[in-house]
Amino acid sequence: FRIALRSILRDVWINLLSVLTIASGLLITALIALSIYNFDVATKKLPEKFSIMLYLKDNLSREELENIMGTLEKDEAIERVKYIPKDEALNELKAVLKDAPYVLEGLGENPLHDSIEIKLKKEAVGPESAKRLVAKVKELNGIDEVEYGEKFLSTIFSIKVGMRAIGLVFIIIMSAGVIFVCYSTVKILFYRKKEEIETYKLLGATKGFIRSPFIIEGAVIGFSGGFLSLIGILSLYYTVIVRLSLTIPLFKVIIFPPTLPLLLPVAGLFLGMTGAVIAIGRIRY
Repeated sequence: FRIALRSILRDVWINLLSVLTIASGLLITALIALSIYNFDVATKKLPEKFSIMLYLKDNLSREELENIMGTLEKDEAIERVKYIPKDEALNELKAVLKDAPYVLEGLGENPLHDSIEIKLKKEAVGPESAKRLVAKVKELNGIDEVEYGEKFLSTIFSIKVGMRAIGLVFIIIMSAGVIFVCYSTVKILFYRKKEEIETYKLLGATKGFIRSPFIIEGAVIGFSGGFLSLIGILSLYYTVIVRLSLTIPLFKVIIFPPTLPLLLPVAGLFLGMTGAVIAIGRIRY
């Protein structure tokens, strides 16, 4: 530890450059992870809002309606089924358009249909499960039309999968970059101390004793980079996001994950040690 500390202070500019490079990489990685996290949180709320509307044919008998309701309630993917008479639907429409009553002027008789609202279970909200259910519903007698926002649902889930894939690839690339920075730094430091290492060998030092300071240096460089990136993302969050949320309400929905403060320094420490171990392992002495 003493040798590692002396080396860090002696080669401060090389180490500082490495720390800043690692901090930049981890900061970008953290921003990507923050974006993916918030998008996931937003899409998790989708099941609460998502519903399938079934518009029934006119003059449907009570027996046919009960048959449709009974079939739907038996489906394991469905959480709740609600029958909405057309009179109730019209009252809801009037409540929505209370500030613009002229829209409904001269409407005459109620043009709406009796309908059934279907709420799916959280785990069942997805493009494939929704398509399966809609195909099954369309086969029922008495259904005039089905509406559920197919394109919107497919788009949301496609974006979610795409963001996760791109984010994962980017995180892997940035992690490899951090490891390479630590690898290169430790290798440079090793060759700068070749004479010192030869002296240690003549004095009977083991390989473990010679390698340990470099691994400690890699860990310190990685941890410092991770800690600096944490300061960067916290500063960015509180100076930009929090201030913008005061004037733009949309920014209030952005959530800062509580595990991120711990994760960044630990990730930097792990990646720094990994780079150092790889560098030392490839050097023959």
